[in-house]
Amino acid sequence: MSNPDIDPPRLYAAREPIFPRKVSGWFRNLKWIIMALALGVYYITPWIRWDRGPSLPDQAVLIDLANRRFYFFWIEIWPHEFYFVAGLLVMAGLGLFLFTSALGRVWCGYACPQTVWTDLFLLTESWVEGDRNARLRLWNAPWNLRKLRLRMTKWTLWLGISLATGGAWIFYFTDAPTLLGNLLAGQAHPVAYITMGILTATTFVFGGFAREQICVYACPWPRIQAAMMDEDTLTVAYRDWRGEPRGKLHKGEATRSDGGAKGDCIDCMACVNVCPMGIDIRDGQQLECITCALCIDACDEVMDKIGKPRGLIDYMALRDEAAERAGDAPKSLFKHVLRPRTILYFTLWSGIGVALVVALFLRSPFDLNVTPVRNPLYVTMADGAIRNTYALRLRNKQGSERDFTVSVAGPDGTVPQGVAVTLEGLPDAKVSVPADSTHTQRVYITAENDSALARAGQTELTLWVGDATDGRKTHIGTVFHGRSE
Repeated sequence: MSNPDIDPPRLYAAREPIFPRKVSGWFRNLKWIIMALALGVYYITPWIRWDRGPSLPDQAVLIDLANRRFYFFWIEIWPHEFYFVAGLLVMAGLGLFLFTSALGRVWCGYACPQTVWTDLFLLTESWVEGDRNARLRLWNAPWNLRKLRLRMTKWTLWLGISLATGGAWIFYFTDAPTLLGNLLAGQAHPVAYITMGILTATTFVFGGFAREQICVYACPWPRIQAAMMDEDTLTVAYRDWRGEPRGKLHKGEATRSDGGAKGDCIDCMACVNVCPMGIDIRDGQQLECITCALCIDACDEVMDKIGKPRGLIDYMALRDEAAERAGDAPKSLFKHVLRPRTILYFTLWSGIGVALVVALFLRSPFDLNVTPVRNPLYVTMADGAIRNTYALRLRNKQGSERDFTVSVAGPDGTVPQGVAVTLEGLPDAKVSVPADSTHTQRVYITAENDSALARAGQTELTLWVGDATDGRKTHIGTVFHGRSE
């Protein structure tokens, strides 16, 4: 029977705030560098200019939804070329699989936007409120004017960072200087303000208050990354065979690395205090660990102070555990990284990349599409000639206006006898298409009364379109309907 005096177990535990301690070391410096590069690229890229000509936008990276274009420096992607974007997304996924298979959750620990902005928010928090102990005291202190002043200062800085984040994002979708002027003047489209408001709010909440909860509860990657890892994956781990039994180290006392019975771990909690996820890596592999390696820097710093070898916490593979326990050397880094799984991921990733580059250089500077006008199938002229009508859609993907010539060829590649090509409203078979635009032109193909094309029921034809400036040509197949139908 249940005892009413005993409280039932709680299914939800309130979040315990995490106040990571500052740490210095190789991995912390690497994170600073990656954070600076990531934020620099994100904030600066929309302001880079790139001259494409007088009729095209000069923003280097622009997702022009209104005109259905994607510009990336000298590359322009049209809607029908979305396979380039799809290929890049596939490469991004395979790249994530590759790095996870080789080095665990390095994306999460170093380059994930949630990690980068959380690091930035934590840096701001430490500037305003002080180190870990000062922040803990402030958290537990009752509300007063000092606490309110520090919190309001911190939140104001966070809000400024969040506003810049949301603002930078919308600059990728229209001309950045023009949009900035409109935003400041209150004349921008409501969608711009709404988008910026949503991104500002989410950045402020995710980076300032949710932090590790986004990684644990909202992100699906921790739950599927295990499928990309195996016993050869290098990930952050604790060498318990060297560190246990842990405990305070007394002067002159030998530890395991010196041949003694006690482990090298002095239970200083430095690895826990620097962890942005608030976990203890000594408890083994955990879903919450993002392999940021800050615990490695913290532990190495302590080992240096007590005169013990580094590497108590380190990047290591599970396959090396048995060898290290026996005192043997672990496998080399290259043997861990270069294995069938990572080679397969790299082969697929590089293969798609090469295919995209080849497709990019082989694509035509102009495209065409032809649609026969089937109502009616053909028209009989006064002299008995047969005329078919076609809607020719020409897409000029170059930065200047071009003249295009139109001609026709039969199934054998030669020009059929008694056949003429005319363009509606134009004196000759030449049409001008403005830069970076699409033009629809009505084309008439007329076969003389006694020609084979006029007598046949249906004949396959090839419509050739050439650039009058540089002579490049492309073609598309169509059908001519004669009178016997």
